[in-house]
Amino acid sequence: MTSGSSPSFRTRLSAWAARHAVLLGILGVCALVEAVLQGADFGLWGSSRWRGLAYQNGGFWRGLLDNWRPNYPGQPALMFASYGFLHGGVFHLAVNMITLASLGPPVIERVGQWRFAVLYAASLLGGALGFVLLSSAVQPMVGASGALFGLAGVITGWEYTARRLAREDIGPVLRVILLLIGLNLVMYWAMDGRLAWETHLGGFLAGWLAGLWLRDRPT
Repeated sequence: MTSGSSPSFRTRLSAWAARHAVLLGILGVCALVEAVLQGADFGLWGSSRWRGLAYQNGGFWRGLLDNWRPNYPGQPALMFASYGFLHGGVFHLAVNMITLASLGPPVIERVGQWRFAVLYAASLLGGALGFVLLSSAVQPMVGASGALFGLAGVITGWEYTARRLAREDIGPVLRVILLLIGLNLVMYWAMDGRLAWETHLGGFLAGWLAGLWLRDRPT
């Protein structure tokens, strides 16, 4: 590269990947897990029982916090994280990963990727807590959507705070919240009531609160 010329595409891509390594890692792990389970479902490797075993051992089972017997030591604690890397199929994975790829970069650009990791983890935990407190389901809960609604909560909380400080209309923020509520209602109807809306709510609130704590990149 000659002096004064712009960086090559490969250089820019490498720089972008370095700044978003945590995001790419989450995307990669979720995609890899689903790819392995899909291959097993179609008989390409392993056993058709793998998906059921993955849900049994990595999904979020509310009953494990009551009197259910865990499959292994530490399962009741580990499931607060592991549920977010399992999905209910390719479509479920695709929707969540597209959403993550859309919401993740703006958060990273503002606070950096390690603070993004903290916000993502807080949202994942908040989603699980919302499910614990509000759901009575006996089936497992899986998916990254709790963390994704948390990222939406982070961004919405930042916008709300900025508008309040600037004494601007908070109408756009309220419209986003109403849009998210409407989206959940539609999904709840489309999924015949099998939507873990409790996880979405818990993740959104956790993300909003965590975002108020981590608002800017450290100087």
